[in-house]
Amino acid sequence: MAEHDKWDIKKLIILRTLRERGTVTATAQALLLTPSAVSQQLTNLAKQLGVPLLEAQGRRVRLTGAAHLVLRHAEAVFEQLERAEAELAAYAHGEVGDVRVGAFSTAVPALVVPVVRALRVARPGVRVQVREAEAGEAYELLGAGEVDLALSLAARAVPDAGDGRFTRVPLLADPLDVALPVDHPLAGAAEVRLADLAGEAWIFGGSGPWSDITRGACEAAGFAPRQGHSAAGWTAILAMVGAGMGVALVPRMAVAGTGAGRGGGVVMRALDADRPRRHVVAAVRRGGEGAPAVACVLEALRAEAGALTARRPG
Repeated sequence: MAEHDKWDIKKLIILRTLRERGTVTATAQALLLTPSAVSQQLTNLAKQLGVPLLEAQGRRVRLTGAAHLVLRHAEAVFEQLERAEAELAAYAHGEVGDVRVGAFSTAVPALVVPVVRALRVARPGVRVQVREAEAGEAYELLGAGEVDLALSLAARAVPDAGDGRFTRVPLLADPLDVALPVDHPLAGAAEVRLADLAGEAWIFGGSGPWSDITRGACEAAGFAPRQGHSAAGWTAILAMVGAGMGVALVPRMAVAGTGAGRGGGVVMRALDADRPRRHVVAAVRRGGEGAPAVACVLEALRAEAGALTARRPG
């Protein structure tokens, strides 16, 4: 028998109950056992531990000094097991756990940071570790096991099934607003449509998901955008717009999360008639969506995504 095998939790509970109830009969009643079963279990425990646990006192028994010593140590074990039970119950309800989130740059301040703040209050046991990564890297990180949940971009509301290793959850249809120089003729117009800007110089990156989304939105409005300048960061793009070098589509998430487009000679206008969108997708490894802490973070992301969608450019 291994050294730790002698410490039988069930038998220790019987011994503790005997100390509390005082008699074998009362112990048996409390634990729904027979008196003979109680006596047999305590005899076996004494053999396992190698010390006498009971001694006769008239027609009753009492605990020996060794039994009290055993129970003094056992109480610490019982206390730790109670804590473990509480933590397991909390884990099962999504109240504790570590979740590693990979997210592209605009999603971090607009979605992930507000979710972390909210969970600190609502679910302090859920710890979120954030890793910023390009949208195209999301599935690589997820497949490598480096993150538990990844935020990426898709051009369509329902993403392709793609790699069968992952479960994809449409999270947010992020409106695309247009950034115009403050002195642009349409800056104060009652309504702006993408087709009205077909002749403009457009500013967007040369490749990647965002380039595809910009081109797709303009083509859906009936024209191919003429790329006047190429930039990937919103600070650079909006600085160019503010300087009158062109116009750009800007995700509302970028404005909400970073303050992009506020001042600097730029006016943000909603494109209600065209309703261009980029779609933010949450992905987990298949089956991982059932992990309580991951489900908790997904739920918080959905709530924040809903609030973000309701905002309009100011």
